[in-house]
Amino acid sequence: MTLDQTLIMQMILALGGLGLFLYGMRLMGEGLELAAGSNLRTLLEKLTTNRFLGAFVGVVVTAIIQSSTAVSVMCVGFVNAQIMNLSQAMGVIMGATIGTTVTSVLLSIQIADYAPLAIFVGAIMVMLCKKNNQKYVGQIIAGFGILFYGMTTMSSNLKPLAESDFFKKIILSVGDPILGSLFGVVFAAFLQSSSAAVGVLQALGGAGALTLPDAVYMVYGIHIGACVTAVISAIGATKAAKRTAVSYVLFTFFGTLIFTFLSAFTPFNSLIQSFTDNVTFQISLAHIISSIGATLIMLPLESVIIKLSCVIIRGEEEAEKEACRLKYVDERLLKTPPFAVSQVTKEIERMGALAKKNFANSMKAFLEKDESIIKEVEENEEVIDYLNMAITDYLVKITGLNLEDGDREKIGSYYHVVSDMERIGDHAENICEIAHMIISKDESFSDDALAEIKKMQSLVDSIIDDSMKMFESSHFDQKMIDLVSNTEQEIDDRTAEYKDNHIDRLSKGKCNATVGTLFMELLTNLERIADHSTNIAFSMYPNQKVQGLDTKTAATNS
Repeated sequence: MTLDQTLIMQMILALGGLGLFLYGMRLMGEGLELAAGSNLRTLLEKLTTNRFLGAFVGVVVTAIIQSSTAVSVMCVGFVNAQIMNLSQAMGVIMGATIGTTVTSVLLSIQIADYAPLAIFVGAIMVMLCKKNNQKYVGQIIAGFGILFYGMTTMSSNLKPLAESDFFKKIILSVGDPILGSLFGVVFAAFLQSSSAAVGVLQALGGAGALTLPDAVYMVYGIHIGACVTAVISAIGATKAAKRTAVSYVLFTFFGTLIFTFLSAFTPFNSLIQSFTDNVTFQISLAHIISSIGATLIMLPLESVIIKLSCVIIRGEEEAEKEACRLKYVDERLLKTPPFAVSQVTKEIERMGALAKKNFANSMKAFLEKDESIIKEVEENEEVIDYLNMAITDYLVKITGLNLEDGDREKIGSYYHVVSDMERIGDHAENICEIAHMIISKDESFSDDALAEIKKMQSLVDSIIDDSMKMFESSHFDQKMIDLVSNTEQEIDDRTAEYKDNHIDRLSKGKCNATVGTLFMELLTNLERIADHSTNIAFSMYPNQKVQGLDTKTAATNS
């Protein structure tokens, strides 16, 4: 094999190593994200308006999912869905720049010899383990091994570059602060991962093709390049979401300026080099110090950055309408399955609250003979119908993602829940139609009939409240299950009793046929609402049997 052929083969192997490195990083990050699951979700949900706590959350979440880019895109999505405000999102994003340094620390540790063993153990776990959570651990281990194996392959085959005159000229040019930073921006934007981009620089450093002074400006540029995906994700989003992306760019830009100045005019690089001779670790230290330093400097100035973003993205948000739109979910969140599940749950809770409100208003319109309330019920019903379709479409997309076992079971039950909530809204609309007929015909019910209706309303209110609480808690509670079961049975019994009473009143001439028919229809609608509420209550326990009732069957029958 000629010298040129050898160089070409080594470059091919280096590219293969890069591919393994990128794939291993993605595999490990996805495994960590899936294994963390609901714990990751709970961590973010406990976020407060405290910017320092937000930064801490950003560090932890990014360390888990191994991608500051994913976290920043997620924050843009949260702001767009009005789950976070701009200040909260910026705290998380600033912390994310620190969390992303974890990968560079791992890569600077000399444990590559154990990479093949990690790949073997991880692959065996993925193939043989029965439970998904155990498979996710195997995925983490395998991804970890593949990452290091790719790093080693890349480094060993990049060594000839250290002797290449052409490559040395390129390195001299990117050693310039401006050109080096620009190269880092483009490189990170291309890879869509600052961790991966720094990892490649570490591989070149380990191969002897780069020194810290050659790489340090590229590291700073990589910080800015990591913003590109978040900026793209903000296209078409709300002004607040766009300001989040702009604030992210401003934060990294000013941080890069500060540390570019330090590297160019102070002994910053020399201090790092004096600490260790390992170039891979030197690059990691530069990455860590600049990330932590920029966050510590810029975090107190967060309000200034936000004001500047408001100057760049001018104008006020349009007045929000309750009308047909998804409030809590966003397409960007699909990149982070645990958060997509959490947010679609909130959207379903919102739908349930609207259905509950519609029932209350429909009964108010009926009992008070108030035609004006009927219009509000009709408007809310349009929103409920829209949410039924939009949430179902979103659930289909989530179903295609990698989910932990618990979340997959939840999503499966959510299809039934959404349908049952929509049916409650339909029955509320039916009650409004009955109210309209009573008002238009100037009819009225007997005192006994009204007393029975009010008793049924009280029972239905109770079962809706308890069912919604059970859905929101999503924890098995035998006492609540027994309570809902007993209430549902009482509603069935009273429905039969009140129908018999109605027939007796008809036979005695205490009410006319028109009112009697509407009374029967009203009872039927109330009993159906109770059935759908019971389905919702048992939706989270599809395989449990409660007081002889098979809830798997109850959830599918209506």
